[in-house]
Amino acid sequence: PKMPGQDTAARASSCCFPQGKKLSDALRISAYVFSTGLLMFTALVNSVSWFMQNITLGNFWQTAWLEFYDHMEGDEWTIFLFGAALVPALAFWGFNGILLVADITGKPTFITRYRIQLGKNDPVDKKKLWKAIYTVLGNQFFISFPMLVPMFYIMKWWDNTFSKELPTFQWFLVELSIFTVVEEILFYYTHRLVHHPVLYKHIHKKHHEWTAPIGVVSIYAHPIEHIVSNTLPVMTGPMIMGSHIVSISAWFSIALVTTSISHCGYHLPLLPSPEFHDFHHLKFNQCYGVLGVLDFLHGTDKMFRQTKAFERHKVLLGLTPLSESIPEPPKKEE
Repeated sequence: PKMPGQDTAARASSCCFPQGKKLSDALRISAYVFSTGLLMFTALVNSVSWFMQNITLGNFWQTAWLEFYDHMEGDEWTIFLFGAALVPALAFWGFNGILLVADITGKPTFITRYRIQLGKNDPVDKKKLWKAIYTVLGNQFFISFPMLVPMFYIMKWWDNTFSKELPTFQWFLVELSIFTVVEEILFYYTHRLVHHPVLYKHIHKKHHEWTAPIGVVSIYAHPIEHIVSNTLPVMTGPMIMGSHIVSISAWFSIALVTTSISHCGYHLPLLPSPEFHDFHHLKFNQCYGVLGVLDFLHGTDKMFRQTKAFERHKVLLGLTPLSESIPEPPKKEE
């Protein structure tokens, strides 16, 4: 005979155990997917790192660096200026030179059809453009370059910046990650600071003269803003890490090109999306950061997330402009 309560226990078991089994199955599948993905990611990173270190950096770049070092006769100041000033400047003006042709002439149409704010800068106001170029050149020559002097002595103190041995590719990736995090933190908070009404009127308003920005405008700013918000967030990471001049040169070049992309006004195929920062120039009080992480945590991207621009905020893998595949909704008739 059945014991009292046995039916109740059986029903409870048949009711609860399937739920527990589903939970354990879900956890097991999640753990499997996560561990498999982690292993695949680690294998991919290790493979790429091995290739870059042993095939690329280990041979060509190391030899090229030693030849360059010997050619400069070990003159560390000249090497530093070449890597931290000249190479990034060439990257900035080389990239923006191509964009300026499109901004001024409207050609090639391959580029201009990817314009984010349709009808803006079509073509760009040349008087306004020359004002921006003069300011940018002034910021580079009279602010950015002089700031390299104290940085040079800080890097010499680390006694690693001018080593004849290049850093490994794996270590450069670690540094790049740290540089990016440091820039995100410093840029976000200094950027929000200059949006304070007292500072905005006298400092940051200059940068926001361009509600539809173009690439070269990325460092069109008041001198104080250029020091605090543009330059220091990029310089701080390498100074903390005591990085090699080659890492510094690569990082400065990447930072200048990526900020140019975020301001360029074109959402081009295969390049990072500029929709996030373009929306900041359009609305002023949204999207203050670089990566968007701190904007998400502080809720300064809520309006952006409700727009079509947010739907377009991704890498374009095809050739059809996202302004066509994800168009703005038609404006309501008054």
